[in-house]
Amino acid sequence: MPQGKPATVPDDGLTTRQRRNRPLTVVHTGTMKGKSTAAFGLALRCWTAGVPIGVFQFVKSAKWRVGEETAFAALDRTHRETGQGAPVTWHKMGEGWSWIQRPGTQADHAADALEGWRQVQRDLAAERHGLYVLDEFTYPMAWGWVDTAEVVATLRDRPGFQHVVITGRNAPAELVGAADLVTEMTKVKHPMDTGQKGQRGIEW
Repeated sequence: MPQGKPATVPDDGLTTRQRRNRPLTVVHTGTMKGKSTAAFGLALRCWTAGVPIGVFQFVKSAKWRVGEETAFAALDRTHRETGQGAPVTWHKMGEGWSWIQRPGTQADHAADALEGWRQVQRDLAAERHGLYVLDEFTYPMAWGWVDTAEVVATLRDRPGFQHVVITGRNAPAELVGAADLVTEMTKVKHPMDTGQKGQRGIEW
């Protein structure tokens, strides 16, 4: 895509403007860190553009307060006080950390994840947000807690102009096939290779 020009222009009967202004389904997957970080960077752009944001964290524990949550709470407060940017709604459900399942019954975790997905469906139907960040959402699909085919159908048929970005390892092939933009994070080097654990401001 040199200079932002598409490699091909489909014969779909749409104008350039119509083709450009279509909602996207974005997937950030792969084994390397940076998937959520990239999604929240996209959310920052949307906030600046005045796009309402809904964040749904599917695996990180509701007890865990990540740095992005604090930052976006401040941005939501700025919007309410000054009108700048856009509203931000933040949902956390379930227990766990990334791809590691924490103690608790499978039924409890699955029910929490499914209810989180049902909330996303309700918000999509109501056109509540302009950008949905479904953080770590590949795991509930990979574990069979949420039906991938249902997710793909819901995103395909969603009304209005609503972008959706999904993060997490092992994105199902059906989701990857349906997405408009897919990025796979691959490792070249990582501090943990030399025994250095995660740190505040970098990992959370």
